[in-house]
Amino acid sequence: VQLQASGGGLVQAGGSLRLTCAASMLNFDDYAMGWFRQAPGLEREFAAAISWSGNNIVYADSVKGRFTISRDNAKNMVYLRVNSLKPDDTAVYYCAAAHRVVVPTTESEYDYWGQGTLVTVSS
Repeated sequence: VQLQASGGGLVQAGGSLRLTCAASMLNFDDYAMGWFRQAPGLEREFAAAISWSGNNIVYADSVKGRFTISRDNAKNMVYLRVNSLKPDDTAVYYCAAAHRVVVPTTESEYDYWGQGTLVTVSS
């Protein structure tokens, strides 16, 4: 299984990006998908997650109302739309896959990880 995250870049505060995660597994719709992020010098933290069907979504309080997670099971893709970006959102963003029915919010619940994509927000 491979997860390939992309879409990061340098953006000014208040700007937006769409992060994309391409998954290689055949049974993509058996997996809940999540996005985590790791800011410089800090531990990796949960940002958002979506169930296999897309019907259940969870956001961290820090991103609620600004980030939107979605998925396209036909394309084996998961997306994270990040709006109203702040300098504190600067981080490497990772996508992850969990072979679970529930929507996981902790790292240990995820089975596979992508390599990350860097988002840098300038003030």
